[in-house]
Amino acid sequence: MQLTRSVLYLPASNARAIEKARGLDADAVILDLEDAVAPDAKAGARRAAVAALEAGGFGPRVGVRVNGLDTPWGADDLTALCVHKPEFVVAPKIESPEAVRDVAARLPQGVALWIMIETPLSVLRLDRIAGAGAPLAALMLGINDFREQMNLVLGHDREPLKPWLAAVVAAARGHGLLAIDGV
Repeated sequence: MQLTRSVLYLPASNARAIEKARGLDADAVILDLEDAVAPDAKAGARRAAVAALEAGGFGPRVGVRVNGLDTPWGADDLTALCVHKPEFVVAPKIESPEAVRDVAARLPQGVALWIMIETPLSVLRLDRIAGAGAPLAALMLGINDFREQMNLVLGHDREPLKPWLAAVVAAARGHGLLAIDGV
């Protein structure tokens, strides 16, 4: 496991943010194609992410959060990343080991998979999801979507999330994966 203290998310559609990220000391940069990008900007953001990968210049690791395979953009996102490969892909709203394997089967050789745990069902299946096998490398609790689905009210201490964060950490550690805090 590579030390991962800071993960910077930025919309792939924001050229200024991408340029600035190249000079920041983050352990990983994630170019976001999902929540940070409006539906009518998805194709442009995908092209921008591929161009950013091609240009390089990021710190130790760069990844791309794609749209889910159940959306109109997910499959195209993964196809676009086959030429200029990121070090990892972040897949949202994973609810089963089969979903992990479905995304993994579409990844180029050598690209790691980080997945987002964002629903009550995914938490109930954490052990099976975490044990889905390579190239799965990290679990991340998607706190905004999870909070919304669980009807949680969060304060600055995120107290209602702590049991779920701990469960994600335990599943990740139990399977030798990175545990990444939410966005």
